[in-house]
Amino acid sequence: MSDRLLLGPVLRYVDETTAAVWVETSGPATVAVRADARQWTAATFAVHGHHYALVEVEGLEPGTISAYTVEIDDTVVWPPADSDLPPSRIATLKPGKDLRLAFGSCRMALPHDDEANKAHGVDALRAYAHHMASDDADKWPDLVLFLGDQVYADDTSEAMREFIASRRSLKEPPGTELKDFEEYTHLYHLAWTDATNRWLLSTLPSAMIFDDHDIRDDWNTSAQWRREMAKVSWWPSRIVGGLASYWIYQHLGNLSPTERAKDEIWSQIVAEQQAGESRDWGRVLDAFAARADEQPDTYSWSFARDIGRTRLIVIDSRAARVLQPSDRSIIDEGEMAWLDEQMTGGFDHVLLGTSLPFLLAKGLHNFEAWSEAVASGAWGKRLAVSGERVRRAVDLEHWAAFHEGFQAVAEMAMDLAAGRRGEAPASVTFLSGDVHHSYVAQADVGSGDGSGEVIQAVCSPIRNQLPRKAATLMGVLGKGPLAAFTGFLARRAKVERPVIDWEITHGPWYENNLATLETRGRGMSLRWEAGSPDGADADGSLRVITEFSLESD
Repeated sequence: MSDRLLLGPVLRYVDETTAAVWVETSGPATVAVRADARQWTAATFAVHGHHYALVEVEGLEPGTISAYTVEIDDTVVWPPADSDLPPSRIATLKPGKDLRLAFGSCRMALPHDDEANKAHGVDALRAYAHHMASDDADKWPDLVLFLGDQVYADDTSEAMREFIASRRSLKEPPGTELKDFEEYTHLYHLAWTDATNRWLLSTLPSAMIFDDHDIRDDWNTSAQWRREMAKVSWWPSRIVGGLASYWIYQHLGNLSPTERAKDEIWSQIVAEQQAGESRDWGRVLDAFAARADEQPDTYSWSFARDIGRTRLIVIDSRAARVLQPSDRSIIDEGEMAWLDEQMTGGFDHVLLGTSLPFLLAKGLHNFEAWSEAVASGAWGKRLAVSGERVRRAVDLEHWAAFHEGFQAVAEMAMDLAAGRRGEAPASVTFLSGDVHHSYVAQADVGSGDGSGEVIQAVCSPIRNQLPRKAATLMGVLGKGPLAAFTGFLARRAKVERPVIDWEITHGPWYENNLATLETRGRGMSLRWEAGSPDGADADGSLRVITEFSLESD
């Protein structure tokens, strides 16, 4: 591997005629992507002394597969000369095609040895990559959607702690947690440089959205949480470094060429490059990240795209929260209006990617709704303090803990499935992660002619298994008696009943896994798969944990 290519290539947004290839280099350079005897180039841009390029590959033929190479200043740096993996390739979408989408969340970057596998389980992404490498390319997914916790800034590996210790004392705050942009760059290197996963990221288009551990556990849980973090000396550099690095490593590649051209930071970078100017964009990105945190209504991390007859809507459920006790919503007014615009009929399927499950086990949903009401003063000021402690102690901060926002989005989903927003799709499916267990929930949408299904599909974790005691507790929360009790608590706190009713129909299960969704016209299937339990995942073997199907109407 060339020492000039530090990270990547990562294949990001791909449509019928274009693709985006992202890299990090060791210094200023011109990066070229070659495929089918053609070449596309981009100059690097600098951020705090690090160098990145996003090569826009244009003019491709729809429905074609092209192997590609990467050059830095006319020297081939990818693929590695000693790799036994298939060539990296760009597969453009075929107009009107069905969609094959892999998805999951929560992946810790750890060694793939017996010790780590015993403690944290087999890396399902790596097992999936080995399986891809041994399978026919026409069976590979069109896209992988990472639904949060791509990196863990607050629960670091030994390798990450060694890097931190080389810069500062681990005895000083924030200790083994990340402090700034420089430490984030190393965290991404640890997450994305394993040879097998690196190949997967180079050949499988990806979309991403953050969750709390990308920044910090419980990020934006409540107004009290924000007030406490504002008093912490290292927090400004952490949140700025986290959001600035997220924009570079994850968000930029989510956007289509048209959307990227409108982005306030990217448009400035391109304009200066076209003018032949060059500068380090660190201060600009720092200011942008600080503003995006303090004024979330000034920038949106959500995005949407249509693939054939399927619409994919990916929702930021972390950064755009409204947190005042008298006015709480998991997404703010602007994000809610944007989502409302995206929730239209005329598709076979509408997929909503949100890191946090929209439909939880009933017992947990009721408990979270109750905790929000109590922490907001429903049972008086004294118990509000206790409610805040409970909320923070056991991570009660999903959609259910933002009841008004939950109700609004539930009504959108039900209206869409019922055909009140145009021709009803066959399914309105929430794709989520976060909770370190996986399951399928199905909502009761009535039996009207032409109505679609409302489904929650959770795939979590990719690699970060729950301890057995925590898994047992999660199982108990879904049981009928506890659900009835927490429902009673919620009613006593004057929480309105949800406008939607649902049940978990498959699961839960707690293994590391990756899910694959496939559409077949108005039919759809989902499959959850795990790597070999003994840790010997190099043979590419995958076990099917469960399957779910929706027949076409």
